[in-house]
Amino acid sequence: MTFRYDFAPTPFGDALAVFSDEGIVRFDLSESEDPSVPWLLENVARELRAVPEPDPGAADELADLLDRYFDGAPIRFDEHLSLDWRLVDGFPRRALEAIGTIEWGETLSYGEVAVLAGHPGAARAVGSACRITPFSIIVPVHRVIRSDGSPGHYGAHPERKRFLLDLESGGRSVQRHRIGAGPAE
Repeated sequence: MTFRYDFAPTPFGDALAVFSDEGIVRFDLSESEDPSVPWLLENVARELRAVPEPDPGAADELADLLDRYFDGAPIRFDEHLSLDWRLVDGFPRRALEAIGTIEWGETLSYGEVAVLAGHPGAARAVGSACRITPFSIIVPVHRVIRSDGSPGHYGAHPERKRFLLDLESGGRSVQRHRIGAGPAE
């Protein structure tokens, strides 16, 4: 298996995109001003047990999708990109796959995602899955909110979560969707 990487621009700065022969394996919004800092790639290499090679242009399709997304188009990344789930399994993967079904402009609580993922009562584990997602933005963990309706965090950047929720709501209040009920009015 070979791994390669490139960078894709976002409103939060350039993000590291790592690809395998099977699809995108990691998409990281950097905590640093410079996404090419060695520790970011070192962390990914440690997780993959292989050093990704630079591949300028590898993220061009992703960059196009991100441009459209940040322009307000309701992009479902998983309809355009193959996701290589090798870095997450078990309940975290089931939780992230459930999160992937949350529609643009809608939200679910951590507890509701736990129900969808087959483990009612595992809301904290859903929060952990959101925190370790290898697919920032691509798997919309920002659509998972607290049961009281407040956004909660997005790693160390709650302002990014608010930005993404506001983007998807088109300036309206974010539509709340509950399991077993229609969209919130």
